[in-house]
Amino acid sequence: MTPLSSGLQLSEQAFLMPPSPTDGRRGSTDYRPSIRKANGNVPACLVNASVTYCNDDQIYAFGGFDQYTDEVYNHVLKLNLSTLRWELVDNYGDIPGVRMGHTATLYQGDKLIVFGGENEHREYLSDVVILDIGTSTWTQPEIRGSTPRGRARHAAVIYDEKLFVIGGITGENNVILDELTYLDLNTWTWSRTWRFTARFDHIAWVWGGRLWIFGGLDPDMERTTDIWWLDLKGLPTLGTSDSQGTVESPTATNRMTHSPDGIFSGSAQQLPGRSGSYAANSGSVQVRTSNRRKPLAPGAISCLRFKSGPHVPALFSGTHFHAYASGVLLDLITPSETVRTYECNLSSLELDTLRWQRLADGQEIFKPGFRWHYCTVNSSGTKAWLLGCSLDAGATPGTGDENHMSEVLCIDLERYGLLGNELTTLSPDSSRSLASERPGIPLLSGLGADLSSVFDQPPQSGSEADFIITANPDSMSEADEFAEDSSPQTQPDFLSPSATTSTPIHVHRIILQLRWPHFKRLYSAQMAEYHSKRMHIPEPYSVVRAFLYYLYTDSIAGHPEYCSDIIDVAGMLVMANLYDMPKLRLLCVNRLSRELDVENAAIIWERAGRTNEQWLMRRAAQFCLGHWGRIVRTNGFKTLSRQSLIELCEVVDAEGRIVAGPELELVGAYGTENLGVGRDAKRSQLAAGGAATDDVDDLDGDEMEGMEIS
Repeated sequence: MTPLSSGLQLSEQAFLMPPSPTDGRRGSTDYRPSIRKANGNVPACLVNASVTYCNDDQIYAFGGFDQYTDEVYNHVLKLNLSTLRWELVDNYGDIPGVRMGHTATLYQGDKLIVFGGENEHREYLSDVVILDIGTSTWTQPEIRGSTPRGRARHAAVIYDEKLFVIGGITGENNVILDELTYLDLNTWTWSRTWRFTARFDHIAWVWGGRLWIFGGLDPDMERTTDIWWLDLKGLPTLGTSDSQGTVESPTATNRMTHSPDGIFSGSAQQLPGRSGSYAANSGSVQVRTSNRRKPLAPGAISCLRFKSGPHVPALFSGTHFHAYASGVLLDLITPSETVRTYECNLSSLELDTLRWQRLADGQEIFKPGFRWHYCTVNSSGTKAWLLGCSLDAGATPGTGDENHMSEVLCIDLERYGLLGNELTTLSPDSSRSLASERPGIPLLSGLGADLSSVFDQPPQSGSEADFIITANPDSMSEADEFAEDSSPQTQPDFLSPSATTSTPIHVHRIILQLRWPHFKRLYSAQMAEYHSKRMHIPEPYSVVRAFLYYLYTDSIAGHPEYCSDIIDVAGMLVMANLYDMPKLRLLCVNRLSRELDVENAAIIWERAGRTNEQWLMRRAAQFCLGHWGRIVRTNGFKTLSRQSLIELCEVVDAEGRIVAGPELELVGAYGTENLGVGRDAKRSQLAAGGAATDDVDDLDGDEMEGMEIS
């Protein structure tokens, strides 16, 4: 008899895999970002310096203004994120002058392209200088074309060998620019200038063939709540102008698709005089625009304005940091003098659906007693770093005040379900366009498309399949297996030869060996399946089939036949945990967090708990509490085991109570005094059970935001 190490021999013709455990043994544990103290030549918390991640866990800081000494710098500083040591970099060549409010964009992985900024004489610059990171040498290329106006606090991003420059402030009267231009990095030639939208202190990035901008201040010196994007297919030399129509998103609200002519006039938009006081990354300086008319930027221009809602961040309050990563826009609200930790949060805007999600509350990320001045994200989009200082009066002299970036907070973005830029770009699961532009069936490309054509095809069809896998029929779901009052004596006997199995799934051993490490170990040890060419996996048939389809295609996207049900994804999360497959685990967590709804939330919560995915478990629990009245009426909730039902109910705050529909309306109309409870008690009730009626959906966004329902 062949020795078995991780299964029992069913017969000479089949091999039995163990069922998934009901308690989580792998998976991620509860996660909280850690704060570490930097050492070395710790810089001051300079205003409007550039802080750029430059690969190999290095952050480069250049320029900036010291509000305590009134100096503007051209120093280059480097922070090694492995050792957390700051170093003052000796640099050579055409060293640029002092500046602040410039941009420093990473190019080809080893160069920083610096454009614009404002010098110590309050003059706006339009020069281009390049720092070679390896040699610490500056060069100034010979620039052709019409040089754009000098500016500061603009946004810049590199795409298709072009440095795009958007917005900013300029001139003696401090005008906000609505300009879009680019520098061709192959010929070092400036393009012409187009009109886009007036903005400064904003962020820009490219995703899905579109140039996006968000955040910053508008000509009225108000923080903006709208996101703009430009289809780059219409831009000269960037592709054919085959997409001139506007873009629609079925999930977006208050959508505007129009020309900026109807929003911004051609007259100068001026700001009040300088304040003379600055805060790091602040929006305290001013701008002007020109009266000259520029053509509208080519391509479809779209805009969406966010107002309020249960997951839209409070865009008008707090210190916000914005960053692009993994196909989403991150919005991080950090503590300040007027914003406390519990009012902060980390949110993401899914660019394909234009939907906000709350990833974490402030108390899950921040500790009191710190201030954060800069944020940067690594090139893979998996980690974010906040640079700041400690407010502790007893800290080490010279590093405990607000004028030194002595503290580093590292946030692992994968812990919050983000895939990372590489996986988002290469995985067939990831959406490369807006939801309205995606076809009904996710398209596979390359090898995945070829392999999918032979998946689960019998050998007689010419597929050359040489292995059979069976599973439990879908009617014998895990919910039935571990139902209430189940015991070892009453559970279905999946380990017996008489256990009912599904129809066979035809696969190829070589693919399973290459893509499934657990199978490779069993097969190389010549276990029973080596001889029988057959295996039984005691999981629901649809889950096992979706799992095997992933091995063939590297995709868990919603295919009409495979993995169409989000419950199957929850089952695959269990299998990914059981077989220690981190990529599949991350894909499952990402999709489950995006597709939480009333029907599946209870099941996702249970599966997340079983696999020890604490973040996903918290998100699902919060969703369940916010829709409690409908959750308890779903089949998913009713199929939970007795123990799971008890644990889910215990998630509710001990002081929480259900607020009925009519009473809930009184909360919004008259405040908490009508309920006979205080403000803190009201917050507990609403967070725990106050949103537990169907009437919540009838409230408008302002009422929901005012009641802090999340």
